[in-house]
Amino acid sequence: MGGELDWQPGDFSTDAVWREDGSLLLTPRCALAPSPARLTDTLLHWAAAAPDRTMVAQRDARGEWRHVSYGEALARVRRLAAGLTRLELSAERPLLILSGNGIEHLLLGLAAMYIGVPFCPVSPAYSQASSDLGKLREVVELLTPGAVAAFGAGPFVRAIGRTVSDAVLIGDVLEIPGRTVRSPEDLQAADPALAEPAHARTGPDTIAKFLLTSGSTGSPKAVVTTHRMLCTNQIMLHHAFPFLKTEPPVLIDWLPWNHVFGGNHNVGLSLLNGGSLYIDEGRPTPAGFETTLRNLREIAPTLYFNVPSGFEMLARHLQHDPALRDFFYSRLRACFYAGAGLSQPAWDALESLSLAARGRRVPILSGLGVTETSPSITFTTPDANQAGIIGLPGPGNLVKLTPVAGKLEMRVKGPNVMPGYWRQPDLTAKAFDEEGFYRLGDAVRLIDPEHPQKGLIFDGRIAEDFKLATGTWVSVGPLRASLLAALSPLAYDVVIAGLNRDFVGLLIFPHLLACAAFLGRTQAADAAALAVDPRLIRELTERLKAHAKAHPASSTRVERAVLLATPPLLDRGEITDKGSINQRAVLKLRAPLVEDLFQDEPPPHVILVR
Repeated sequence: MGGELDWQPGDFSTDAVWREDGSLLLTPRCALAPSPARLTDTLLHWAAAAPDRTMVAQRDARGEWRHVSYGEALARVRRLAAGLTRLELSAERPLLILSGNGIEHLLLGLAAMYIGVPFCPVSPAYSQASSDLGKLREVVELLTPGAVAAFGAGPFVRAIGRTVSDAVLIGDVLEIPGRTVRSPEDLQAADPALAEPAHARTGPDTIAKFLLTSGSTGSPKAVVTTHRMLCTNQIMLHHAFPFLKTEPPVLIDWLPWNHVFGGNHNVGLSLLNGGSLYIDEGRPTPAGFETTLRNLREIAPTLYFNVPSGFEMLARHLQHDPALRDFFYSRLRACFYAGAGLSQPAWDALESLSLAARGRRVPILSGLGVTETSPSITFTTPDANQAGIIGLPGPGNLVKLTPVAGKLEMRVKGPNVMPGYWRQPDLTAKAFDEEGFYRLGDAVRLIDPEHPQKGLIFDGRIAEDFKLATGTWVSVGPLRASLLAALSPLAYDVVIAGLNRDFVGLLIFPHLLACAAFLGRTQAADAAALAVDPRLIRELTERLKAHAKAHPASSTRVERAVLLATPPLLDRGEITDKGSINQRAVLKLRAPLVEDLFQDEPPPHVILVR
């Protein structure tokens, strides 16, 4: 599509060398620029350079934006840090924060970093959605916290009462029977000078935080995340977004801080560049997206980050609201998606919307990263013109593509890679290969095998792929992406089944708003009602038939499907709190429906594509 870009990225030229063992080494030609020693150094810098600029803002109980400036933030962080020095915290007894994104959460986390105490942001779902609190118990046992914080009461009272026995409790409105809870105001009463000796002892290799992996296939692992990892990753982002060096970003962002994309990538990007982070308490769900839209009507971002489902919902709203469209794009430099693949229809819609609003294309960017790499490894550039591309490694990242199970697994070395998992040396050893490369478990393929420098395309999770009974491999990642494109926007997500079966089957989570719109309803539909709606089933059947005709191979052709009558369950691990589906958990927890797909005489709720 046309339209001139108004900025260009740094040089991502890459040397590619094939080795005798069939692996491919990708080495960026540009060196990584110097980075701050500690992430907290950026707070000190901006508190001096721009003390009155908004660092973070969040709506208060009245719905008004509450702003905290860089100068105010530093003063509060130093006082909180001084208060924390009295609690005898350390890496062996770190700080756990159970509540979600919020001003108090951010300031307390920075205060812990300031004095070299790791903090761990824990998914609120571990306290809120879990009936047995099993995941939270595992986290407490693994990390042995010296302090646990939660802002807002609600289910945190129950969770703390049942899982935390000997840690100091910190909160604003928490009341735990028989326990003393210290308020942020209590901590801030200390002399800020008390924090400085501990701060002076911190450095690049000091542990800044523990970030938990999802634990979707087992117990959560705690990724040791150092200041070096956080800061070097942000300097890589300067290469991808050069305008950050002179234009402090404005973000309006919901992505949870217990995940690496929201907590490391976006918070770090804002802090290092003196940006303003507006906390969006919405979600890309039928119930939560109105909150996001309200915020976007007031705050025009300069960079906008979201998961694909969020961009797809946004595109549908922008298509019907020209005023919001024009305001959203008024100063936007780029969109960036992660967490899953963006469908090509959503990509095309976003490009058309930016052309209508600005007369030029606003780049849609992505990359590949994981919690263990804090997170970014590869980056796309504005000349990428299709979904699924993940680009080339950023400066400082040495990437090795290794043949595994018929695919190329990505492995990486760099200053942004973790030293290991906390207190789990056996899992750490398994995570790295014999050359010290971290194994992602993600497969990639070359855009052009003859010219590796043209970049990479995501090729799924190696562990998710499976063989049919015929011995044919099914590549789940690319198949899922093509099915979502075929079923867009009616499918929220799909789960692919067929291990040791004769053909591929499909479980479909309906998109409640999109399905309601298709059926001519003004309100989001109930999943159970949709599962038996003949018009919707007929439409999905025809789309799956068209997909099968275009993809006739046994590994890409879906022969049967089930439209699911209940949404994915966060409490049971089917979905993360950033909205991505855990394929393995869904297949395990919905095993009876999977069996229905493959019966000789399938029940009526099974959609027959062939």
